[in-house]
Amino acid sequence: MTSDRPFTCSVFIGVSLDGFIARADGDLGWLTSRGEAAGDDLGYQEFSDGIDTVVMGRGTYEPGLSYDPWPHEGKHVAVLSTTLPPGPHPHATVHRDLDDLLRDLTERGTKSVYVDGGQVIRAFLRAGLIDEMTITTVPVLLGEGLPLFGPIGRDVPLTHLSTKVFGAGVVQSTYAVE
Repeated sequence: MTSDRPFTCSVFIGVSLDGFIARADGDLGWLTSRGEAAGDDLGYQEFSDGIDTVVMGRGTYEPGLSYDPWPHEGKHVAVLSTTLPPGPHPHATVHRDLDDLLRDLTERGTKSVYVDGGQVIRAFLRAGLIDEMTITTVPVLLGEGLPLFGPIGRDVPLTHLSTKVFGAGVVQSTYAVE
């Protein structure tokens, strides 16, 4: 936790071996089928139990609206988007920019944030806001899709905390962001 914000920010995300979080059309079938084959929730429930807020972009939020039940029930959900109308939505509050979002999280008394979605993760990394990242790699090459990482304007040093190997060749590593 940094001295200028009262909450931590963590990433918990699955990627293909070549670094994609979804196919170009947003499809996650390659990820969910292999996650099920691993025979475990891969630590997601324990992670989720430790957070009070989820921050995501429109590209993560809108597909999630079709999930029944809503996967973030009981958590405050904030969407960082320049295209969705600001204000309350069915399961979330929309923010236009990172400064407004951070003010709102602070005012709400947020303690622990789950940062989800490639563009939002990169924005938080650029701003130096990510404290920890858990990246679950599934053994598949997609060749193209939506990348987890991209230009962030600087090196981001990481400290390896742990690595777990699950069934079906799924590997999960957790890093602290220095």
